[in-house]
Amino acid sequence: MAKPLARYAALTGFVELGRTLSLDPVKLLTSVGLDPAGLDLQDRWVPASSVARLLELSAATSGRQDFALKLAERRRLSTLGPLSVGIRDEPDARSALRMLIRFQHTYNEALHIRLSERDGLATIRIRFDPGEPVPVRQSVELAVAVTHQLLRQLLGERWHPVSVSFEHGRPADDSTHRQVFGAPLHFDGEYSGILVYTGDLDEPNRLSDPLLRSYAQQILDTLTTPEEPTLTNRVRELVELLLPSGRCSIEQVARSLGVDRRTVHRHLAKSGETFTSVLDSTRAELAKRMVTGRRYSLTEISEMLAFSTPSSFSRWFHQQFGMSPREWRKQTTG
Repeated sequence: MAKPLARYAALTGFVELGRTLSLDPVKLLTSVGLDPAGLDLQDRWVPASSVARLLELSAATSGRQDFALKLAERRRLSTLGPLSVGIRDEPDARSALRMLIRFQHTYNEALHIRLSERDGLATIRIRFDPGEPVPVRQSVELAVAVTHQLLRQLLGERWHPVSVSFEHGRPADDSTHRQVFGAPLHFDGEYSGILVYTGDLDEPNRLSDPLLRSYAQQILDTLTTPEEPTLTNRVRELVELLLPSGRCSIEQVARSLGVDRRTVHRHLAKSGETFTSVLDSTRAELAKRMVTGRRYSLTEISEMLAFSTPSSFSRWFHQQFGMSPREWRKQTTG
């Protein structure tokens, strides 16, 4: 499977920020295999893992755990390329956010954003998967900060989220985090992302110009359309939810969706999937995410993913990713 790519635009402002922190941006870029001259070609694609390594190395070299947050401050909506035109002219914050999610693969293949709403609250979950075991703390913080920044642009400077969460631990100094997000912070959490009121997402987009919407749509039509229909995404979400409970079956998924199993099979087939393929890929994604994190022991992970013994989980993981879960966890700690 090809490893995820990201646009060079993800590093907008990197050189300028690096120099203010007395770093050598060219040396850092070269050390992770990136071409410094490529920064002028914002739409050029590079390995997302190289971007992740660069951010971690820059944070470590500068001694600034808030490196990604400072980089986010230099980002603009235009950094998203053609997608920025469509987002700018959506009528409200919800539709703009959904467009960001729908076309996220057009600017960063390693970034996965999911929106869920319940009981008046909307959870924006953000995950960064570079396809190999590298630390992603800075990449995640950059993605969360940029998403937060986008919502502030759409809703106004007075808007604040309910809270902001990160799966990784609290930094020694979280003053920049508190300043950037202006909301309660949770570290070592269940997910990385932003919690907002659903009512906020109904607010009009301050940047929108209805007269420009048709032109924006023409630009979006040039982008690749997402491959998976909505039901396939819902099946994947339910598998992810049910797998750790030991109750993950196509019958249970179908009941949760309010359809029969044949309907699930039919919709999955339209996107070239089967229930087994979705189950297998979701188990692999969960395994990689849980092993990368520190919340659960490897024994607990093997149980949550329905393996009979930790050793069988370890063998399966090695077959999937070419190394043991213990080795993977060691490499992602940086």
